[in-house]
Amino acid sequence: MLTPYYETKLGKLYHGDCLDIMPQLEPVDLVLTDPPYGVSAYASGVMGGGVLAKQSAYDATKWDSCTPNKEVFDSVFNHSQNQIVFGGNYFTNVLPPSPCWLVWDKDNGKNYFADCELAYTSFGTSVRKFKYKWQGMLQENAGKHKEKRYHPTQKPVGLFMQILLSYAKAGWTVLDPFAGSGTTGLACERIHVHEYVLIEREEKYCEIIAKRLELETSQLKLFT
Repeated sequence: MLTPYYETKLGKLYHGDCLDIMPQLEPVDLVLTDPPYGVSAYASGVMGGGVLAKQSAYDATKWDSCTPNKEVFDSVFNHSQNQIVFGGNYFTNVLPPSPCWLVWDKDNGKNYFADCELAYTSFGTSVRKFKYKWQGMLQENAGKHKEKRYHPTQKPVGLFMQILLSYAKAGWTVLDPFAGSGTTGLACERIHVHEYVLIEREEKYCEIIAKRLELETSQLKLFT
């Protein structure tokens, strides 16, 4: 029997390899995830910056040394009805064709990073763009929801909230098999109509996710 690393009323976090954990889960309605792109851009632990932003320092790591293999994506598709996969342009050899890709316009000005990121979806609608500023200290809605960055490829919670509100129906269960710093879970907690399951292989990030979820749920209690 699976034992969660951490859980809330809405979600569960599991520590381990998604290939081992997913077969033990009930099928879900949606996978929203951001797998490793396999570009080894974060091996040194230093990334950034730009005209105004200084470089950010993270622990040196090898988790981005390769992309997930076809077996992983087959398992993702077998255990979910719908899928949204960030970095889908890195996985076109294992993803089926789709008319609906999401374009995240980061509104990031001049720096060394891409102006946009792409997400594959299994939905049959047209291409859609989501604009959400994410440039170091400059963030969308920074006055209300300034986010600390814990992970080199961390996605903003507000962006994932927009995506869930656009594509996930109330009551759907959402799975993120590459949870990173827990963005998917935090977005589900704020919307508060989706149960969710997070899987993360690196224990240090499980610790971060648990702390972020604990803080998020304690803050939500103050307003309920």
